[in-house]
Amino acid sequence: MEKQKNAVGRRKAAVTRVFLSKGEGTITVNGKDYKTYFPLIYLQNQIESPLKAIESIDKFNIVINATGGGVKGQAEAAKLGIARALLEVNAEYRPIFKLAGFLTRDSRKVERKKPGKKKARKSFQFSKR
Repeated sequence: MEKQKNAVGRRKAAVTRVFLSKGEGTITVNGKDYKTYFPLIYLQNQIESPLKAIESIDKFNIVINATGGGVKGQAEAAKLGIARALLEVNAEYRPIFKLAGFLTRDSRKVERKKPGKKKARKSFQFSKR
C-alpha cells in the first residue's frame, strides 16, 4: 500500500475527508480521538462498522476531517468515507461492503421551506369562517 489513501464521505449537510494509512488502529476526528468526538456508543459503532466488517480494526490509522451538519451526519459521512478509502486499499472488500450497505450514499437532506407554508410541508390552520 502507498503511504496514504483518502476518500470523501457525505451525509445530510456533513462532509468528511478520510485519510487512511497502515498503523496500529488509531482513529482521530478533527484532532481528537473519535471516542471523545463522538461520545455516544452508537455513533462510535458507525465509525467502526466498516473496519469490523473486514476484521481489521487495528490495522489502519484513520484521520478524519469533519465539517458541517451535526454529529450523527458526520458519523455516517465518516462511515461512507472509511468504506470508500478501504476499497482503494483492496477492491476485494466491495461485495462485503455492498451487502452491508456501506457504499450507498444516503442522499436524504432537509427539505426547504416553501412560501405560504409554516414549514416545508406543514400549512397554517385552515379556517372556514
